[in-house]
Amino acid sequence: MVGRWDFLILTLYLALITVLSVTSPCPQGFQSGKQGCIDEDECAVDDYYPDNIGPCGENAICLNTNGSFYCQCEDGFISSTRTVTFSAETSATCKDINECLGDASICGSNASCFNTIPHYSCICDDGFTSSNGAESFRHSDNVTCRDIDECQDEKACGQNATCANTPGSYDCVCNDGFGLKSGKSISSGNQKQCEDICTIDKTICGNGTCHRGASGHFCSCYAGFTNYGNKRSRCIALDCDVFKDMNYLKEKFPAAHDLVMQLEKSCLELTQSENPTKLDGEDILTRLLSMIDKLLSGGAFKDNRKVSTFLDMVENTLRLIGPLIEPPGANRSSTHTELELLVHKGRDLPHGPVTLTSKKAQLNIQMKTAAGDPSYYPGFTTVSLLSYANLKDSADGYFSGMKPQKNQSFEINSKVVTVTVSNRNTRHLEEPVELTFYHLKQHKFELQLITWVGLSLSLICLFICILTFSLIRSIKSPRTTIHLHLCISLFIAMLIFLAGISRTENRTGCAVVAGLLHFFFLAAFSWMCLEGIQLFRMVVLVFNTNFKTLYMMAGGYGVPAVIVSISALANAKGYGTQRHCWLDLEFIWSFFGPVCVIIIVNILFFLITVWKLAQKFSSLNPDLDNLQKIKAFTITAVAQLCVLGTMWIFGCFQFEEGTITMSYLFTIFGSFQGVMLFVMHCLFSKQVREEYGNILSRFCAPRKKSYSEFSHSSSSKAHASKSTQDTGESHI
Repeated sequence: MVGRWDFLILTLYLALITVLSVTSPCPQGFQSGKQGCIDEDECAVDDYYPDNIGPCGENAICLNTNGSFYCQCEDGFISSTRTVTFSAETSATCKDINECLGDASICGSNASCFNTIPHYSCICDDGFTSSNGAESFRHSDNVTCRDIDECQDEKACGQNATCANTPGSYDCVCNDGFGLKSGKSISSGNQKQCEDICTIDKTICGNGTCHRGASGHFCSCYAGFTNYGNKRSRCIALDCDVFKDMNYLKEKFPAAHDLVMQLEKSCLELTQSENPTKLDGEDILTRLLSMIDKLLSGGAFKDNRKVSTFLDMVENTLRLIGPLIEPPGANRSSTHTELELLVHKGRDLPHGPVTLTSKKAQLNIQMKTAAGDPSYYPGFTTVSLLSYANLKDSADGYFSGMKPQKNQSFEINSKVVTVTVSNRNTRHLEEPVELTFYHLKQHKFELQLITWVGLSLSLICLFICILTFSLIRSIKSPRTTIHLHLCISLFIAMLIFLAGISRTENRTGCAVVAGLLHFFFLAAFSWMCLEGIQLFRMVVLVFNTNFKTLYMMAGGYGVPAVIVSISALANAKGYGTQRHCWLDLEFIWSFFGPVCVIIIVNILFFLITVWKLAQKFSSLNPDLDNLQKIKAFTITAVAQLCVLGTMWIFGCFQFEEGTITMSYLFTIFGSFQGVMLFVMHCLFSKQVREEYGNILSRFCAPRKKSYSEFSHSSSSKAHASKSTQDTGESHI
């Protein structure tokens, strides 16, 4: 029974295989039809694919081919495999492309890009509209964003302002007589309305009444106050009584009486008239300077009260006429005066530093200090510096609180100046005011005479030293090489000092002179320090006590060059002053700092050298000849350090006033340095003196006959042979 069923199942299976082989003869991707095998459309959507997505997935297109198909991402998407086409078996997906990141200018100007799926959208910025009227667009639409003219709307800024169109926005400019509560006159967009300026700012006219007119607001000043005819400026007090009190000038200064009377009349007109006549400030200024010249040309006043009265009159006059001068001011000079007057006019308070100068005085002041309290700013600021040529002769001897001793008198050694500012409250200033005076008389002749004589002698002596150390072979040694370069450095420094220390006309040339002096004086100290190190090596080291030439040059010239280069890069303006081509006082430690370090190092080496020298003298078997020689060298070097170092110690005291004694000491030691070096290193040296004697004998001795040449040559060779056996060092 079982066998029958097995046979039946086997028969059915064979029959099924036979049917399938007959009905499906087509390969994969094809299906059988009436006309044979035809292509199967795998891209046809059926129930097998959910949500009608198809075999390629979301955001992809299925493309059927003969016997197969392939996938391609829709426009605005890219495959995860970064290929244009892909097959469904790769599990690739299509992701959105953010076009806004790829090209920042894809939407053009005045538009912003927004990424959307599947593409992107361009939307015009605020204040702009698209050329086709659409809210959004794409690059391919050839649409541009155009500015919207908001000013076409008459109500955009209200009735008290004028509309001014700007790209993407608009400004509302308040009409004359109107403003914003913020104090500004322009608002961006319709933010705030412009209101009557007299209502917004109750203090706009100061001591006056504010009115609104067709061309804006104007101020009517109370009695005793003025705005100098500028109707829109704040009214300030003007004290005309100061000119009434000067009526007694008719007795003291008859030449000034008429001018003072005119000033009083002009002052009263400014403070009492509703429509004052416009005054000519330039004319009044010319008359003032002419009057000053006339008064000062008569000689000294010989009365301190007259001097005080004169200065008060000039100060009050400058305060009165300052606002009458048109910006930027006036520069005048005459026989006895030199005036610089700076004028600023405008609604905004001035800021920043200003410098007013005359030949012997300088004023540095901040403009906000000259203007005063911003809440009382009258719409103008004036600063003046008036220098008198010979008023000091009238003021000599009158010093409050200073009582000269017996046989003593005081003398003003600077110009007398008058400084005025429009700020009436100058008792408590936030910023300092610097007034610099330059001495009229200095001890020029005596100091210049010492300098010229001393430097001339020093240059001659240094030149002889240079010839001595460079040409006389018998004394050449590392120590004399140091002396040679020390003398060269001082020679060049003194020559530059003599020729260019006072040539301040050219700022750049003066800075170059200061830089060269800085370098060569530092080089002199460097070579002096090398001498101390050389002596130390001679005492401490037994062998190889000499420096290599390269090392000496690096220490003697390289170190100063580095210091000067760094100093010049750090503060190039520190080279050269108004009076001398030397370092500025604020920059002087770029020289004194290295000099102090060199002197301290030298002193340490000298102390160690003396200590070691004392130890060797007390030893059992001292080399007395060599030690005596080193001892003499050390004494000479210490004396040299004292000469050079002492000079600059006196130079430090030049920062203080009244140090004329130090000035003379500094000048004497500085001018005669070359002479002192010549005496110490040449005249005190026995070997150098002998060489000088030999040179002089060759020029002064009578000529010998020809047969004596052999003997003379022999003696010279003997002398040269003796010299080569010597140590080559000088002796004191």
